[in-house]
Amino acid sequence: MPKFYLTTAIDYANGEPHLGHALEKIGADCLARYRRLCGDEVHFVMGMDEHGQKVAQSAEKGGLPPQAWVDRIAGRFQQTWRRLLCSNDDWIRTTEPRHRAAVAAFIGRIRARNPDDIFIGDYEGLYCVGCEEFKQESQIVDGRCVEHPTLELVKTKERNYFFRLSRYARRIHELIVSGEFRVEPEIRRNEVLRQIEAGLQDGSISRARFPWGLPFPDAPDHTVYVWFDALINYITAAGFPEPGFERLWPADLHVIGKGITRLHCALWPAMLLSAELPLPRMVWAHGYVQWGGAKVSKSSGGTLSVDEAIDYHGADALRYFLLREVGFENDGDFTWERFDTRYGSELADTFGNLVKRSLDMIHRYRGGTVPGDPRGYRTPLEDAAQSALAAYRRAMDGFRLEEGAARWMELAARANRYIEETTPWNLAKQGHDAELDSVLANLARTVARLAVLALPFVPATAGSVWALLGAAPQPPQPLDRARLADLATLDLAGRHVQKPPILFPKPKLAPA
Repeated sequence: MPKFYLTTAIDYANGEPHLGHALEKIGADCLARYRRLCGDEVHFVMGMDEHGQKVAQSAEKGGLPPQAWVDRIAGRFQQTWRRLLCSNDDWIRTTEPRHRAAVAAFIGRIRARNPDDIFIGDYEGLYCVGCEEFKQESQIVDGRCVEHPTLELVKTKERNYFFRLSRYARRIHELIVSGEFRVEPEIRRNEVLRQIEAGLQDGSISRARFPWGLPFPDAPDHTVYVWFDALINYITAAGFPEPGFERLWPADLHVIGKGITRLHCALWPAMLLSAELPLPRMVWAHGYVQWGGAKVSKSSGGTLSVDEAIDYHGADALRYFLLREVGFENDGDFTWERFDTRYGSELADTFGNLVKRSLDMIHRYRGGTVPGDPRGYRTPLEDAAQSALAAYRRAMDGFRLEEGAARWMELAARANRYIEETTPWNLAKQGHDAELDSVLANLARTVARLAVLALPFVPATAGSVWALLGAAPQPPQPLDRARLADLATLDLAGRHVQKPPILFPKPKLAPA
């Protein structure tokens, strides 16, 4: 069974989760669930980035010691991701002892293998507290950080430990161009290559006399720079520095936001090259969720309550909307109107309607037992299903999650048209039993396939539909053990199905 080690960016513990965080976690969870359907042994990690100046400032403002603050914020994030049905296998926090040990070991490994890669020097520059990063000229527009234009840049001068990032620029460029280290999608890869071609500067990796951080090894007056600390979480969660961490490392995929590509696609690979460890196989940088045309973020104040969005139509509906409407590559807008449209026309009227009318007809005409199909797999709906399965896999393998969701929904729409084309009610009235059996068998098989394809997007609903198909005497295997490879020859003949509820009730009024 192939392994698939997948991570998200760890969230910064300076405030509440927002829809920008949610898109990333839902998208990564969608990919994790899809890889499990492919038969991979998935290890999916999320977590919290809990050190740095911004966290210390937030804790002070909140009237709490930093550790108490991050404990509270971490609990809040975990609760949100549970509500959104994220299936992560690990939850890492940078304040954990395992991470402290990994950071010390990682720095020690660099010093042992490439000792002049870490050196002491003076640094003077503009520091963005929002990014927790010293900014280069290319990252500043009108005197402000391009990612946090509402925040003042802080002029900072310190004597710090530095990392010789410049040494690895050419090698990282070669690895990206060759595809050995994949940066996707293409627009982000080109951005990263231009940044590297413009030159990578050696950067400070410690903060002097700043107490809220991991102690820099052999330098009690310094703490590890928050990004150098945070990036190491990916290998901490694989088990580094304990023996056997190579079972998971290198990561197969880092899922991040497009605003932190330079750190993940330049600094992080340079750190790994310096430590003589393998690079991750791919970094995928998604776009932003926008609200009123502006990026949803904590620092900008353009927030939108995740809980409010979940409460509106439910977690499954929010997952589907973000992945189908916003997608996982470009920026996209969140609006209540578009949420209502997707919910009503697609989840309720297309998928939900298909499940209800299909299983209701099996009860009405065959007492709830799926008949055998006298036509076997030779029907127009079967042809459409086989084509949809292939298109779905191509989209998901290419990380085109919005297209994968579209292929799933298109198959449901095709099955609804199949009902109108075959008119099962007329077949029953006219006594065409063999034709009716074929139609009902095809609909049951299609509903089961759709439940499996739905699992990465709407896991709770997928599980509910799958359970409807599993009443005695022939219960199916659990949905989390279903495999895409088995769908081509799926047969539900003889299985007793339950009467379906309304899966997606009528929409409520949007929040004011």
